[in-house]
Amino acid sequence: MAELVPLPLPLLLRRAFHEYRQEGKIFDLPKSKFFYGFPGLDLSVSFHGHRASTPLGPAAGPHGQLAQNIVLSWLGGSRIIELKTVQILDELKIPRPCIDVAGVGYNVEWSQELKLDQSLREYVSAAMFLEILKASRLLGDGTPPGDGIPSDTVFDMSVGYNLEGIRSARVRQWIASMLDATAVIDELRGGLAGDWARYRDLPFSPAISDTISLSTFHGCPAGELEGIVTFLLADMGCHVCIKLNPTLLGQGEVEHLLHDVLGYREIQLHPPAFENDLQFDEAVDLIPRLQAVARAHGRSLSVKFTNTLVVKNHKSVFGDELMYLSGAPLHVIALQLVEKFRAHQREPVPVSFSGGLDANNMARAVAMNFVPVTTCTDLLRPGGYGRLIRYLENLAAAMRKLGVANIGDFILRFRGQQDIAEGECGSTSAPASRVNAAGLLNTPILVEEATADPRYAWDHNKGVPRKVGTRLWLYDCLSCDKCVPVCPNDANFVYEAPLATIEYDNFELHPGGPHAIAGGVLRVVKAHQLANYADACNECGNCDVFCPEEGGPFAEKPRFFGSLETFTRDAGLNGFYLDQDKRAIHGVIAGDAYVLTINAARGRASLEQNDADIEIGLSDNQPLSWTLKTGAAGYVPVMDTLAYLKLKLLFESVSDPRHANFANAAGLLETS
Repeated sequence: MAELVPLPLPLLLRRAFHEYRQEGKIFDLPKSKFFYGFPGLDLSVSFHGHRASTPLGPAAGPHGQLAQNIVLSWLGGSRIIELKTVQILDELKIPRPCIDVAGVGYNVEWSQELKLDQSLREYVSAAMFLEILKASRLLGDGTPPGDGIPSDTVFDMSVGYNLEGIRSARVRQWIASMLDATAVIDELRGGLAGDWARYRDLPFSPAISDTISLSTFHGCPAGELEGIVTFLLADMGCHVCIKLNPTLLGQGEVEHLLHDVLGYREIQLHPPAFENDLQFDEAVDLIPRLQAVARAHGRSLSVKFTNTLVVKNHKSVFGDELMYLSGAPLHVIALQLVEKFRAHQREPVPVSFSGGLDANNMARAVAMNFVPVTTCTDLLRPGGYGRLIRYLENLAAAMRKLGVANIGDFILRFRGQQDIAEGECGSTSAPASRVNAAGLLNTPILVEEATADPRYAWDHNKGVPRKVGTRLWLYDCLSCDKCVPVCPNDANFVYEAPLATIEYDNFELHPGGPHAIAGGVLRVVKAHQLANYADACNECGNCDVFCPEEGGPFAEKPRFFGSLETFTRDAGLNGFYLDQDKRAIHGVIAGDAYVLTINAARGRASLEQNDADIEIGLSDNQPLSWTLKTGAAGYVPVMDTLAYLKLKLLFESVSDPRHANFANAAGLLETS
């Protein structure tokens, strides 16, 4: 399994600042897709007593795992960021590929891929990055920090999956460190050297998060769920949101919706999940008891609809027997469950929502008074994080159409529920009570509309991305760039290469001098090239889903590593490492290892290959001298000129500072 390797905070900052000033991007997201707020509109909401500038965020998943992912989510307008779920088992072996959103969304990836301490550092690094970004005024064009871009942000922990694991010493310590991250912040401050030292003494808040969205295993008994929530509220002092499973709706109703209403007859349910999961009546009884516990400890409780739906694997993408469904059909299932739950609740319960959320239904979800509304599957499609701004633009347009300036008034007026809500609550009731009443009144109307909407049905979602029949290789492809934004980790990147048609000879390296033998031609026909940063790639397979060509960009394009250590460990048949201090590139090409060092001042390059060290003239690409490394007496090595040319082109192109990427970030100018 590919291992993610988090990047140091100073390296993230160096790349982001350089890239923004050079190209108007941060981590490949163009500033035209950044959220700057909308004049005259207040999109803020309250989540567990914390103000957030928008109700939008990523669901716990690939978009909330690494620091750069969290920053990208924030740049797109997310202000309630559900961090990826952590658990005591932090050395999981996850199948690859693990994501398939070709039509409907499926995955077999459900927990963090980092160690607990790595996840902690990533979340703290992301929080510090955002504070540095605001203090730098990089995005504000001179606007004082705190003005301009709405920046109130909530980090929401996600923790799983059973009482024993959550009560373990390691998970307790992890939560405690998120409540007070002073030690980690102090450690990371020490890395802010050179140009970044000016931010070392910023008043970084040690309170990274005091809210937890709880996930539990399928089959978690009601008593254990109650014990977990009570522990988190009473012992850990956290606000809690309970993620509920779509199985609560019942197998018969879910099957009816999938097969008869929406037409997804190929999807087969997993009956044990419905039999063993929390039952609806249990949930209706449990939530009020836990609300009382929350109030007794000065905390709040909410529920989330929903987790993904476990189904039988009917596809050939994953090797597992089961997989987890998301996307369009889950949207209708989750909404139906919300309506049923709200019809049975005895007192108001704050609700957050996830399930097939996209730019076209976000305003409706907000109108049902869901906080937050979170998305995942939609961000795995072409455009990636750049899709987020459309969610907020559509919400803003809906607010302007109603002539309202804040979310509360939007909920009240979305279906004209203001007078009815006031009548139910009384004219002297608190505004929040009337908003809550309007959200409840909006729910059955909007659920019925969504259920009947053909955009959630099989006929609308059965298509898959088209393949054109050609195969990727190291250079040149269709250059559609879809692989860049669909990667949650920004692992795929663009670089510019010189167009080249290079006829070359190979050389037998005889004691008396080189002897030219048949070589070939290296052609690079496009300046626009793509590569992969392997340390940030978990080989989830999502870029392969949307690439029109076969092979997968993460596998066939040049795979660059951030250190010699990770390169040596994981290069496989194709891997590279730029050592910019030494003007060298380490490479594995078709399984053979090389090191090329370039000395432009001397007009020479040094190529280390398996059997010889070779000095090469840069002007004519011919060997000048060599030292035999292996082989019996009389052995004649052959210079692999094609490997040399590939390494040389990659070094010169990828290290070019005109295009910032994770592979060349260490060599970029350090300027804040």
